[in-house]
Amino acid sequence: MRFNILLLLAFLAISNSTYSQITLSGKVTDTKNQPLDGAHIHIGERHALSNPAGFYELHNIPNGQQRVVISYIGYSALDTIIDIREDLVLNAVLKPQSTQLEEVVLSESTRVSKSAVVKQDVKLITLEKYSSATLGDALKEIPGVYSLKTGNSIVKPVINGLHSSRVPVLVNNVRLEDQQWGTEHAPNLDINSAGKVSVIKGASALQYGGDAIGGLVLVEPVSVLKDTLYGRSIVSLNSNGRGGSITSSLHKGAEKGWAWNAGGTFKYFGDREAPDYILSNTGNREGNFFGDVKYIADTYDLSASYSFYNATIGIASATHIGSTADLANAINSGIPAVVNPFTYNIKAPKQEIQHHLGKLNFNTDLSPFSKLALQYAFQLNHRKEFDIRRGDDRNKAALDLTLITHSIQADWKYEKDDNSLKGGVSFAMQNNEASPDTGIRPLIPNYNRTDAGAYAIAAHRFTNSFSAEAGLRYDFSHVDADKFYQKSRWTSLGYEGEFDNFIVADYGTQWLTNPTFTYNNISASLGINKQFNSNWELFANAGLAMRNPNPSELFSDGLHHSNGTIELGDLRTQKEESYKLSTTLKKQGSIFSFEVTPYANFISNFIFLKPTGAEYTIRGSFPVYQYTQNDALLTGVDFHSDVYLGKHLKYSLNMAYVHGTNRDTDEPLIDMPPFIMGNSLLYTFNDRHNFYLELNSQAVFKQNRYPNYNFYADVPQDGELVPVLVDVSTPPPGYHLLNFSSGMDFTLGKTLTSVSFTVNNIFNTSYRDYLNRQRLYTDDIGRNFILQLKFNY
Repeated sequence: MRFNILLLLAFLAISNSTYSQITLSGKVTDTKNQPLDGAHIHIGERHALSNPAGFYELHNIPNGQQRVVISYIGYSALDTIIDIREDLVLNAVLKPQSTQLEEVVLSESTRVSKSAVVKQDVKLITLEKYSSATLGDALKEIPGVYSLKTGNSIVKPVINGLHSSRVPVLVNNVRLEDQQWGTEHAPNLDINSAGKVSVIKGASALQYGGDAIGGLVLVEPVSVLKDTLYGRSIVSLNSNGRGGSITSSLHKGAEKGWAWNAGGTFKYFGDREAPDYILSNTGNREGNFFGDVKYIADTYDLSASYSFYNATIGIASATHIGSTADLANAINSGIPAVVNPFTYNIKAPKQEIQHHLGKLNFNTDLSPFSKLALQYAFQLNHRKEFDIRRGDDRNKAALDLTLITHSIQADWKYEKDDNSLKGGVSFAMQNNEASPDTGIRPLIPNYNRTDAGAYAIAAHRFTNSFSAEAGLRYDFSHVDADKFYQKSRWTSLGYEGEFDNFIVADYGTQWLTNPTFTYNNISASLGINKQFNSNWELFANAGLAMRNPNPSELFSDGLHHSNGTIELGDLRTQKEESYKLSTTLKKQGSIFSFEVTPYANFISNFIFLKPTGAEYTIRGSFPVYQYTQNDALLTGVDFHSDVYLGKHLKYSLNMAYVHGTNRDTDEPLIDMPPFIMGNSLLYTFNDRHNFYLELNSQAVFKQNRYPNYNFYADVPQDGELVPVLVDVSTPPPGYHLLNFSSGMDFTLGKTLTSVSFTVNNIFNTSYRDYLNRQRLYTDDIGRNFILQLKFNY
């Protein structure tokens, strides 16, 4: 008996020595000492995630030799074997992975990058946070990036006061061609298909185009170089809209051989709710797929990818009005004209959108120092907009557009020592077809467009702390359209005698016209990058960009159903020319970091929508907006800072201000973002579950600089038409929102699982945002509880 007791004690002692309470901890940073939030740390089946300050702890580690893997998407993993006998601190510095034709050339931390382009990244953990929302919502995390909304589901990015065609979105190195001409068309993109999203402000990255007057949004898929297989699923439930989303993806990485990604997303929401009423007919649906396959050899790789975006979006019923009197009352009263009980049904007005994107890509090494990339992409965008129609036409779309784009490009890159050269050519053909089955003259006509471009960029590192970059680009574009004009509209727009050469046939009350336009553009950029020491860095950029008027600005002629406005283009519209100067000063440190970017953008022939009055049609009365041009000056500053108050507490501050002026009339520009300030306080307990608490404050000030484009509408009163002022110009009051979120990680079997709980608009504040196109009719959404579960396997 005594022997058995001794044997048991010996066994327990051995077990305790084998599985003692050993803890591995440390900090994960990049080569510039910036913490990496959400890095994965693995020892066998034990894993942990780094917190926003980069710290991690991994408990209950067996003593002896252990394989430790620390990884972060976009960075080369640390994979090593260490002998663990007691609590150990292991700090990891991860180096960014080198990819083909990347915009920022990555180098050792002691040497300045040759590129002078400033990129700001949205972290993967932030993209996951917005899994049930949109790309435009996630980009608001970057200072100087705002959201232009039409309701809650149509969200597009605004960079330094500019949006739409001035901010191209590139998905996997393909420019998204999805009819983003007007303000009511958001990028047709599933945010869950992105592994990384970056913003480049200004027209510095010429290989992506010469018309990025506002900036660029680069969306890259998940790329895994390690030979591994892993998956991710995210389930989100939202109280506001009483719906949610589920997304799941599987990724197979490889250093050589075959690699692939596949995933899909489904979203289902009913009517959103303002604090005081239901926002009727504001539900939305999405069913998306994305996937790619890649073969990696020693000196080349070949890949094919495909994505499908499918969405139905309800447009608030309150935006479609009956009579002119109803229109004036709806705008002036501040009360929605239509409030119905909650429903998941989506009726007219609504949008139905499908977007297909397919791509073939070939990369090869021409020499140890040069690379060549060839790419072909096909896009098909099908958009239907449904108005409130009756009789046999009630289920028929009022706008039915199919946009097909073929594009090819070749990019060459040479890099050796302190020199870098890039060059390339591109060609695209696009066809837009407006279906005649709608029975309505289309807002956008049939047209064909041909584009061609070429660019060259040179960069040189003069010293370890100073580099410069210069680029030049030429673009050619030809547009050939077929459009019917009502003769009365043709006359009211003043086209008689000026554009008679476009008329090809007389159809009684209409002219059939064939407008053609040819554009030749030159774009250029010059930038420097100066590193004062390991913590301070200065970027300065000057850019020239030219943007052709898009089809909406040239040809719009009728009701834009998604926002209940009549929009009128102008054949006289000239191309915009932008001259932008910007400077970015960055300080990076383990405790305090900040980034400040002042800028000035001089734009000739700036194009904007100007309210001019109201027009009554057989479908109701609607405000009329006309595209207008003036010279403009946009100045402003973006600011961001992080303060790490120890291992557990992080404070962040974002501020952005835009000052837009119409230089011809010396009045403010319309639809300029107001001053915005965001504060967040994040506390991470840094235990084995990475439990965190975050309080976020967003203060949006009233826009006091705005032009007065109010107009009078004749409203019948007591048998007479009485002019009534319709206030479409006065911005709403400023507002302040408080948001809260918390979350933790835990292990479910062998699956690393995360759960988070978020409350947006804690106090259920009623407000209207100046950059929400539906602010004239309804409040923004109220309080929203979000529960999210994430499974990594």
